[in-house]
Amino acid sequence: MDELALARFARTCDDALSPMIETIDLILPLEASEDEGAWKAAAAKKLGLPASRVSGVRLLKHSLDARQRAVKVQLRLEVAIDEPLSAEVNPRWSAPSLTANARTAVIVGCGPAGMFAALRCLERGIKPIVLERGKDASARRFDLAPILRQGVVIEDSNYCFGEGGAGTFSDGKLYTRATKRGPVARVYEILVAHGAPQRILTDAHPHIGSNLLPNVVKAMRASILEAGGEVRFQTKVVEFIVEGGCLRGVVTAAGDEITGDAVILATGHSARDIYRLLAEKKVLLERKPFAVGVRIEHPQPFIDAEQYHLRKDEQRPDLLPAARYSVATKIDDRGVHSFCMCPGGFIVPASTENDEVVVNGMSLARRDSPFANSGLVVTVEPEDTDSFAQEHGVLSGIAYQKALEVAAKQAGGGGQVAPGQRVADFLVGKVSADLPKTSYFPGGKSSPLHEILPQGIVRRMQTGLKLFDRKIRGYAGKEALLLGFETRTSSPVRIPRRNDTLEHPEVHGLYPCGEGAGYAGGIVSAALDGMRVAEAL
Repeated sequence: MDELALARFARTCDDALSPMIETIDLILPLEASEDEGAWKAAAAKKLGLPASRVSGVRLLKHSLDARQRAVKVQLRLEVAIDEPLSAEVNPRWSAPSLTANARTAVIVGCGPAGMFAALRCLERGIKPIVLERGKDASARRFDLAPILRQGVVIEDSNYCFGEGGAGTFSDGKLYTRATKRGPVARVYEILVAHGAPQRILTDAHPHIGSNLLPNVVKAMRASILEAGGEVRFQTKVVEFIVEGGCLRGVVTAAGDEITGDAVILATGHSARDIYRLLAEKKVLLERKPFAVGVRIEHPQPFIDAEQYHLRKDEQRPDLLPAARYSVATKIDDRGVHSFCMCPGGFIVPASTENDEVVVNGMSLARRDSPFANSGLVVTVEPEDTDSFAQEHGVLSGIAYQKALEVAAKQAGGGGQVAPGQRVADFLVGKVSADLPKTSYFPGGKSSPLHEILPQGIVRRMQTGLKLFDRKIRGYAGKEALLLGFETRTSSPVRIPRRNDTLEHPEVHGLYPCGEGAGYAGGIVSAALDGMRVAEAL
């Protein structure tokens, strides 16, 4: 008899076994995965106990295993034996009252980094003053109509700028590998405390959805205000107050001077004027790698069929979410990979100025669009932007991005129409006779993406697409569409900071933070960095 069998035998025979709580992992067939009775039966079997002794189960983690045709569901459960489970405590957020002489932190940017920094400041008794160039989430929503319908960008209120940052009107993907950067679970709990779905606490690849995120960020703002912080919208920073190597505060476009004990710079990766301002002030900046490419779009049923091993014309089971994918390779020392994959999603215009076209992806909580889209991007190293360095110096990566965005605008022919090409035509260097249907509301115009993109990007993308087509058969097929360009994957600039204090090494009181400063790559990692920087204060 093996060890597990002995343990089960001992449990069965021990009538005096005391009540206890166990944590176990189970694998169940899809059809039983939502049935709590099936959870209890499977838990009892695994623990070698009569089902009557399992008095309660609670889901801790949920993930899918779709490697085989029969999709399995992996569950981590908390199991109560001979005693009730403790009542589930809903996550909450609170902060102590601020003192009259509380220190003040000026936080530039109201995205995930800025908002989580503000909440953490309040927890530590520091008053945050959050400055956001864009509008609050409710007003910001109305400013998306002109970019979608007339192709007109409101330059301080769009998909990138405004309350919640670029994440507000995105998929709200929360999956991250940044577990070493801080308490990921705490980020999820704070989001749930402000109205995010409870399932993000248990899903292996959680997301919120762009229809739910605005209310979450509004609730976070309410918490900041109720705890004594400030949030000021349509407040654009145009100058820094630097005295004797110390950053004392900022000047706004309205001419107001706002000072504090520290300035947390959490602007996001699209606030290019801030980078230019820092460069003009001779503040030390560094070039860093980033990635550019396109959005690739497929019919969602195609991705479902490939990922879930469905037969031809077989519908995706209702219990399965819209399938996602991830592809990556390295070609000639540069990564080629999918980025920000949006199952059941939409391609949206992410431009921040009217002379450019930039595309990004988003989806709603239900992920029920008939399309799947993802960034398909190639790594750009600093030396790849050297042709822009003589004119733009450390901001050469921004100039590289901007050149592609302007080229996309010209190729699209007006408004936010994006240049597009079928993948099959891109692979052979041919302009597409027409384009397939797309979720991108402004529409696409058939264009020679293979000529507009830098040839190093084109060659690596073509090779990568052929490799990915072997992994997902039909990935490079006739219904696959490329739209340009995906350029805002991350910041091309890093604002350096000390490892110990997280301050800028040369400017005392300046705390670079989040994705725009080069220290994060998504909602959760930006939130973690915001909390970490606030803690460093």
